[in-house]
Amino acid sequence: MRIERVDATVVAIPETTARRLRLLTVTTTGRPTHEALAGDGPDTEIYLRVRTDDGVEGVCTASSPRLTPEILDVIRTQAIGMDPMRREEIYQKLHLGTRWLYQTPGWFGNFDNCLWDIAGKVAGLPVCRLLGQVRDRIPAYHTGGDGATAGHYVDVIDRVRERWGIRAYKFHNYAGGRANIALFRELRPRLPDDYVLINDPVCSYSLREAIEVGRVMEELGFLWLEEPFREQHFRDYQELCAALAMPVMATEMLMYDVDICAEWLAGRATDLVRGNARNGTTALVKLAHFAELHGATVEMNAGGGLGGHVHVNLQCAIHNTQYFEHFGAHRDRALASGIANPPDVVDGHLSPSMAPGWGAEIDWSYVEKHTVATY
Repeated sequence: MRIERVDATVVAIPETTARRLRLLTVTTTGRPTHEALAGDGPDTEIYLRVRTDDGVEGVCTASSPRLTPEILDVIRTQAIGMDPMRREEIYQKLHLGTRWLYQTPGWFGNFDNCLWDIAGKVAGLPVCRLLGQVRDRIPAYHTGGDGATAGHYVDVIDRVRERWGIRAYKFHNYAGGRANIALFRELRPRLPDDYVLINDPVCSYSLREAIEVGRVMEELGFLWLEEPFREQHFRDYQELCAALAMPVMATEMLMYDVDICAEWLAGRATDLVRGNARNGTTALVKLAHFAELHGATVEMNAGGGLGGHVHVNLQCAIHNTQYFEHFGAHRDRALASGIANPPDVVDGHLSPSMAPGWGAEIDWSYVEKHTVATY
């Protein structure tokens, strides 16, 4: 079996608008955030399709990071004619050759995911079974709908619990350490004792604030503190991890580089590791095994490729992972992109479809109808 074609199909998502981001300054902290503005034209999804001379096709979405014609040409130049079942050989070639191809680490991740889809289809097994399934479903935490008051969060959490059965929530609140402490102290007693809370202030704290907020979070039983300040401050993260008993998770903006993430964990600048399979399943599984040997978990960022199929499969095959990151609109976007069966949350959990490969059922007639470009 040989790789014969590597193509991209760009699909316009009906009744959507592309967005642009504009930087803003948070008045209470003086630190940056952003707002979304309407862009030009509709939002789009990209399907990366790898075809073999045996007629097997591996597919993955590839809009984040956005696959460009230029990067696709680099992939074709390296991969055409190679055996797609020799994933490790292809991974090592592209990973070790990254510097010489002038690419960013993780640049071929969604191509790697297509190879895993091919492997599952050839074997007649879902990817979670190929890797060695460890669970039937993964619990989710919800994130989104942030506000300023405890009452607002109680309402959001109640709606999420009623609709999806989710019993965990992650904050993205940028009001600063002092405001967050007051919010958390007021909110925690208004929730069930077993309700799970996570805090991701997205670089809104100083080191001192992170320690102060982290100690209050420990007192209130939070699960982890995520990305409180810029990850480039390696020594500050080492100090923060040493100061808190509760796990700290950095590396979200470094997760494209599996080697850097490993160094951060080994250097005790993070207790948990962020990951996203858009940087490649092969790399992510390597990082998960490394983290397991260091007593850490790897936590997936966002819903993942193919409307959630990629992350749900992986999180049902990786022992040391805790939660699927759930955004309310993720499944709807997948449906509107032509994926007929994106995983849904049932009783707070998501399960893989168990169809071969990633298990995504793509309506190719719908995709063809809404295709705006191919390359």
